[in-house]
Amino acid sequence: MLETSPTRIRTLDLIRGVAVLGILAVNVAGFVAPDSAVYSPDMPRPGVFADHAAWLLTFVLFEGKMRALFSVLFGASLLLFVERANAAGRDGARLQARRLAWLLLLGYLHFALIWDGDILFLYAAIGFVALAVRGWRPVQLVTAAALVLALWQVWGAAMWLPSVATEMTVSGGAASPAVQKQHAADIAQYRAEDAKDAAEAKLSWPAQVKAKLADRADAPLNLAAYNWGETLPWMLLGMALLRSGFFAGAWPRRRLVWLASAGIGLGGAATIAFTLWAARNHYPEVTMHYASSFGLALPHLGIALGYAALLVLAAPRLLRWVPGQMLEAAGRMAFSNYLGTSLVMAALCYDWGLGLFGQFGAAQRWTLVLLVWALILSWSQPWLTRYRQGPLEWLWRSLTEWRVLPFRR
Repeated sequence: MLETSPTRIRTLDLIRGVAVLGILAVNVAGFVAPDSAVYSPDMPRPGVFADHAAWLLTFVLFEGKMRALFSVLFGASLLLFVERANAAGRDGARLQARRLAWLLLLGYLHFALIWDGDILFLYAAIGFVALAVRGWRPVQLVTAAALVLALWQVWGAAMWLPSVATEMTVSGGAASPAVQKQHAADIAQYRAEDAKDAAEAKLSWPAQVKAKLADRADAPLNLAAYNWGETLPWMLLGMALLRSGFFAGAWPRRRLVWLASAGIGLGGAATIAFTLWAARNHYPEVTMHYASSFGLALPHLGIALGYAALLVLAAPRLLRWVPGQMLEAAGRMAFSNYLGTSLVMAALCYDWGLGLFGQFGAAQRWTLVLLVWALILSWSQPWLTRYRQGPLEWLWRSLTEWRVLPFRR
């Protein structure tokens, strides 16, 4: 039986367990295929019906939603850590700042040594901003989140919509030669990036590390500069939800049902409508990039919050069952499971491992997803019966405390 600390919010761990599984359903494309596979089932090669069905399922249920859910959970956990440290008579903000500094380093090492799709560096960098407003009331946090999101959306539209308009003009057959040339240059850049991904996947591990550090050592900083306006609002909302008692089950059942229904219903309708349009138009590449990064941010958030509300409603019963306890354990070890997943997927996909890169379509990728899900769920609970934390959680906490903490139970 998994031992649970009375100071933990078990629902938070449960939701985090779902998120760490769900994020792999999206990230798998970045391991086993060039980046363009995230945006179309016909990349890097035309997909069959099963590939289209699997890609549509992933896009509607997981793409963007798990990213939003992870960001919300990170904000909530950040605030929870500070409040509990303060309650114990310690300087919670100082400890959290040190914790974020170590996460910056660990995230950069994840990028450099394992996978360039790291989000830990991004979360640590944006976490410092969230930490600075930790004392705000929920209404202030929500207001700030809305303002930052609005600013970010305006910035994204200014950056992307000219290229989207060009793509629509070309696809409509009304583009001038100059417009066609500009669009062709945009697409050629994507293909060049795909070729670089494929070439790098075939390198030895030392050569991969050297290539990343030589070509794009500043990539984690660029990611933070690009995604600040999505990540920060979601973190602020997570802090507001924690402070309002959402994760502790303090919300009335009626409000939770409304949030689940409205979030999944409205967000799902918007996502499905866009996805059907994209399929009919053969997944226009520039538009898919814009929609995934900016245009569908609110539907992504709505569905993510709907998922969270459903899990809060289900938690009292779900946590009494073995599947719920397995998800809870996976959530308590989310850091170890996230980095462990990267290591397993890299070993499966890159040529220094099994070399599966480029061999799986969207449907076949789910074989890898289910395999790693099974690994996460099968090892997390037994590990926590013997040890107080996951291995990386223990390392992170020991670095934060600057002393070796007890590990075994």
